[in-house]
Amino acid sequence: MEANGTVGKHGLEGDADLQFLLIGGELVKIRSSSWKKNRFYKLQEDCRTLWHESKKTFRRNQTFSIDDIESVRKGRQSEGLKKHTDPSVEEQCFSIIFKGRKKNLDLMAVNAEEANRWVSSLEKVKTTISNLSHQQKSEHWIINCMRKADKNEDNKMTLKELKHFLRQINVEVDDTYAEEIFKKCDKSNSGSLEGAEIKHFYDLLTHREEIDVIYNKYAQTQGQMSLRDLLNFLLNEQREQATAEDASKLIEKYEVDETAKQKKHMTKDGFLMYLHHEEGSILNPAHIPVYQDMSQPLNHYYISSSHNTYLMEDQLKGPSSTEAYIKALTKSCRCVELDCWDGANGEPVIYHGYTITSKVLFRDVIKAIKDYAFKTSDYPVILSLENHCSVEQQKLMAHYLISILGDALVTKPFGDTMPTNFPSPEELKGKILIKGKRLNKLDAIFNNNNTIEEGTVSEEDEAADCENGQKAKPKKSKIKLAKQLSDIVIYCKSVHFSGFEHAKDSHGFYEMSSFKESKAFNLAETSGNLASTAYIHHNMDKLSRIYPAGSRTNSSNYNPVPMWNVGCQIVALNFQTPSKEMHLNQGRFLTNGTCGYILKPEFQRSLSSQFDPNTLTQGPWMKRKTFYIMVISGQQLPKINKDKHKSIVDPLVRVEIYGVPADNASKETHHIENNGFNPMWNENFQFDIHVPELAMLRFVVEDYDTTSPNDLIGQYCLPLTSVQNGYRHVPLLTKRGDVICSAGLFVHLMLLDAQ
Repeated sequence: MEANGTVGKHGLEGDADLQFLLIGGELVKIRSSSWKKNRFYKLQEDCRTLWHESKKTFRRNQTFSIDDIESVRKGRQSEGLKKHTDPSVEEQCFSIIFKGRKKNLDLMAVNAEEANRWVSSLEKVKTTISNLSHQQKSEHWIINCMRKADKNEDNKMTLKELKHFLRQINVEVDDTYAEEIFKKCDKSNSGSLEGAEIKHFYDLLTHREEIDVIYNKYAQTQGQMSLRDLLNFLLNEQREQATAEDASKLIEKYEVDETAKQKKHMTKDGFLMYLHHEEGSILNPAHIPVYQDMSQPLNHYYISSSHNTYLMEDQLKGPSSTEAYIKALTKSCRCVELDCWDGANGEPVIYHGYTITSKVLFRDVIKAIKDYAFKTSDYPVILSLENHCSVEQQKLMAHYLISILGDALVTKPFGDTMPTNFPSPEELKGKILIKGKRLNKLDAIFNNNNTIEEGTVSEEDEAADCENGQKAKPKKSKIKLAKQLSDIVIYCKSVHFSGFEHAKDSHGFYEMSSFKESKAFNLAETSGNLASTAYIHHNMDKLSRIYPAGSRTNSSNYNPVPMWNVGCQIVALNFQTPSKEMHLNQGRFLTNGTCGYILKPEFQRSLSSQFDPNTLTQGPWMKRKTFYIMVISGQQLPKINKDKHKSIVDPLVRVEIYGVPADNASKETHHIENNGFNPMWNENFQFDIHVPELAMLRFVVEDYDTTSPNDLIGQYCLPLTSVQNGYRHVPLLTKRGDVICSAGLFVHLMLLDAQ
C-alpha cells in the first residue's frame, strides 16, 4: 500500500519542492493581533494531505486535503493578514484559501525566501494533483482507503480489514461475498492479502462489466480494437463526425500498452482511459474554450451576476467581506453589487443597510476587485452601485474608483460621437463598467452640456424593498448625487421602470432598470398579454437586472431559468448560497471558457422574432428533439455521513430538464441498496424537447431515505446543446459546486430530431 504513489509517479518523483513539503517546517499561524502561534506543517506520504500539529487536547493532529485548497496567496492578501500584521512582514506572509466556507489559513514564514518556497511548492503539488487523470485519481482514492483500513500498518489486509476497507469505499457486502473475494485473492492461504494479492483484489474490485460489454462488441481484431474498430465505435455509438486520423490520435493519446500502440490498436485499459477523459465526457470539448462570437453588443449575452456580493452568509447578521468579492470574481462572476453607505472618519463602507451585517471599507473592496477582476476571465466586469452616501463620501468613492482602477475603468463612451449601441465584450476586455445613477443623459458629453455640478436623483434601495413590509422606508426617497460619481456612469445608467412602451420611447440603450424577482416573474410568465414577448424585445435593446426579493433574509435564490427565457442578461443570485439555482447558474456559464458571458440564442436577439416561451408557436426556436438517456452506472459515490462508521449510501439518480415551461421535466431511477462504489441502474428515460437552445440538463444523485428527505450526494448541470451523444462519463460536483475527485456516472445519451 505504498502511496507516495500517485503524485510521485506522475511527474514529481524526487522533485525538490515535493521533498521540501514532505520534510515540512515551522510556520506562524495568525488568527488575530494577539493570537500568533508556531505550528509545524508537513505534507504526508500520500502527497495529498497536509498535516499540522494542534494544541487542542481533543485533536492533537489535524490534516486537510490538498484538494480542499482553492488557492495559495502570497503576501498580506487576506483580510486577516492585512488587519493583524504589519506591512513590514509582507514578504513573509501567505494565505491558504479553502473551497466552500472553511476559514482561510493565514501563515507567516521566518523569511521571504521560505514563504516563497511554501507558496510555489504547494501550488506545484496542487497543479500536479488536479492534472492527474480520472483513473489515477481513482487509484489514489482506493489506495488511501486501503491505508486507512490497514489498522496495524503491516501492509497486509486481513478479512476484518478488508470488510472495513469495503465500508470505507462505500460498499456494503455480505460476509459470504467478502470471504469469497478474500479467498479468491489469498493464493498463499496465509489469512491475509499482501503484494500481488492486493493488486489482484484491486483489479477484481475495479472491474467494469458494462465497459467489457461495449469494448467486446467492437474489439473485432485479435481481441483488441483496431483503428477501424475504434472508428466504427466513434461513428456508430458516439455519433461523431470522426475520421481515421481522429481514431489514430485517440490511440496515440490514451493507449497504455506500447505494443498495441505500435499496431494502432486500443486495449480495454486504453479504451477506459479514453472514456474518462474530455473526449469521453458528456461535455462537448469544443465548447470548453471561448467558442462563441464575442463581438456582439454587450446586451446580447447572459452575464454571470451576483447579488449582495459582499455577504458571506445571510442578509441580516452575516459578515461582509472582500473575500466574498474575490470568490465571486474567481468563479467568473462578471457583475458584482456594492451597497454603499456613509462610514466613520469620512470613509464610505459596504454592508447590508438596516441590518447588523458587518461593514467593509469601500476602498478595500475596490482594491480587491482591481486585483481579482480578470484572474479567470478577461471579459468586462460591471460594478452595480447601490448608493446611500452623502455627497462628500460619494466624491471619495469616485476618487477611489478612478485612482485604484486606473485605465481599467470606463470613464467615457468609445468613439467620438454619441453611440447608438453597446460595445462588445471583446472591445471591453479588461474593462470595468459602473452601473449607477447619472444626473443627465449620456449625449450631454458630446453636446458640451455636462456642466451640472450636483443634483438629486431617486434613491435605488433594494434593502428597503422587502415584500413583507419590514424595514420599509418612504418610497421614492431622493438622494443628492455628486457630479464626480455621476460622470463615470457610462453604459449602465440606472433608471426606474415605468413600462415597456415608456422605456422604448424615453430611454436610451444605456439606461437600464433593475427588477425585483416578483415583478420580473410577473412580466416573464404572463402569457396571453404579450408581456413576455415585450420583455424579450426590451432586452434586445437594453440591459435588465433581476435581484432576489428582500424577504429572502436567509440568502436563498429564485429560479434563474424563466429570466433567461425572456432574455434578461443580469440575473443576480446569492453566490454565497449553495443551491439548485446556483447549480443551474454554474451549468449555464460552464461553457465558453467559463468566461461569465454566454451569447443569447438568435431568436432573443433578432427584432423580427415573435418568440414567447409560454405559448410556443412555430418559429426558428422550435427545433423539436427527442432526448434518450440511459443511466447505466455510478462510480465511487462518496459516503454522506462520514462519522457513522457503518453508513453506506442507497443511491438513486434524477435526470432533470430546465427550459421553457413545455420542456421542464424530471425522471428518476430506483434506488440501489448499500452500494456507492459501483451501483448499476441500467434505466432508460425519454424527454421531448421543443426549444433545445434554452434547455439545461441536470443530474442529481441522492442517498435514498424512507424516513427523511434524501441527502444530496452529487450533481452536475450543463446546457443541453453542449451534450455529446453516445457512451459518456458525467463528473459529479458537491452542493457548493466543487468537483468530487473520483466520483461519476456512466450514461448513454442520444439527442435526435423528433420524428
